Amino acid sequence: MAAATLSVFPEHAAVEDGRLSIGGCDAVALAREHGTPAYVVAEDDLRARAREARAALAAAHDGPGEVLYASKAFPCSAALRLFAEEGLGCDVASGGELHLALRAGFDPARLYLHGNAKSVRELAEALDAGVGTIVVDGPGDAERLEALLAARGATQRVLLRVAPELRADTHPSIATAHDSKFGVPFADAPAVVARLAASERIELAGLHMHVGSQLLDVAPLRAGAAALATLGRFGVYDLGGGLGVPYTGAERPPTVADWARACAEAVREHVGPGRTLVLEPGRVLVAAAGVTLYAVETVKRALRTWVAVDGGMSDNLRPMLYGARHAVFAADRVGAPGEPCTVVGKHCESGDVLAHDAELPAPEPGDVLVMAVTGAYGHAMANNYNGVPRPPVVFCAGGCSRVVVRRETYDDLTARDA
Repeated sequence: MAAATLSVFPEHAAVEDGRLSIGGCDAVALAREHGTPAYVVAEDDLRARAREARAALAAAHDGPGEVLYASKAFPCSAALRLFAEEGLGCDVASGGELHLALRAGFDPARLYLHGNAKSVRELAEALDAGVGTIVVDGPGDAERLEALLAARGATQRVLLRVAPELRADTHPSIATAHDSKFGVPFADAPAVVARLAASERIELAGLHMHVGSQLLDVAPLRAGAAALATLGRFGVYDLGGGLGVPYTGAERPPTVADWARACAEAVREHVGPGRTLVLEPGRVLVAAAGVTLYAVETVKRALRTWVAVDGGMSDNLRPMLYGARHAVFAADRVGAPGEPCTVVGKHCESGDVLAHDAELPAPEPGDVLVMAVTGAYGHAMANNYNGVPRPPVVFCAGGCSRVVVRRETYDDLTARDA
């Protein structure tokens, strides 16, 4: 089996005689038991990645550190509970994500509330819950927060998010450090820093940045830390997340250890030793832990071979939103020679294409296909387009599987009707 093929599967996966197993569970048997489409997650991978991130930060940094799970990547209650158990903090970007994190057992003091358009209600909910840190995205955030704090006679620890005006080598839809809706434009940052520092209700602990997602190079992080250093010396520096993962096996992202080391070195070099360093991994903790299982419904051979499955843009929007590429295999013939196929979904959109260049061996209806590295943003972005119920989430470990999010039913589609 080629190393590139194995690299896209979970650490706790195996391929024997061409058959894929996840967490000791045969993929085809999982499809038969739980139905398709289904998100299948190697539970032990999640724990391993959480421990790896904490160890990497501790080894690289000379001061206090905090690893936050960026919950938007996979806002599944079972995963949130697991990461809370593993000692991570949590980054939430809405009132709903705050609700999920609190229900999962995170200590409110270790929650960080993000968002470029926080409502008064969301800010109030964060204060009521005792959220430890609110990331102020601009002057409007600060004004709304101060009014709530004044009514309570309270103060609140915050970080200021700054857009360091850097261009990262990633898709424009997931770049966040230049001409972005997120954070304070760098030219305006000194004035906002001064305004927050003078506040009687806001405790400005430090600065935050995020340069983009699916980063395959640490250079922008170093440059961003250097930019933040020009705004003053603070106790806390949050350099965000965004570390890339190998979606097809061809990518070569930095390791978690390399990423943590680059961030720690940048803060030491540009700001000084002993600062609190906060990192917010999301994708890198969950993406490779998950796969999606599909059943082939039809195969059409024309100018190309079209392989249509029972899911699509309702369970994985990434290929349609920003051209994301995933490796796709026949679950019982992994590594077998194949023909070029275009794997498409069942939705009434020509753009409902999951993979343009999958090499599949003699595909036919009834085959179980596995799309790799879908643990991040599949479940999070799932939708009911064309009235398709959302898939279940199945955790696998030690040869046993358990449903942690049930499959939606047709009745769920009308459950909110008034």
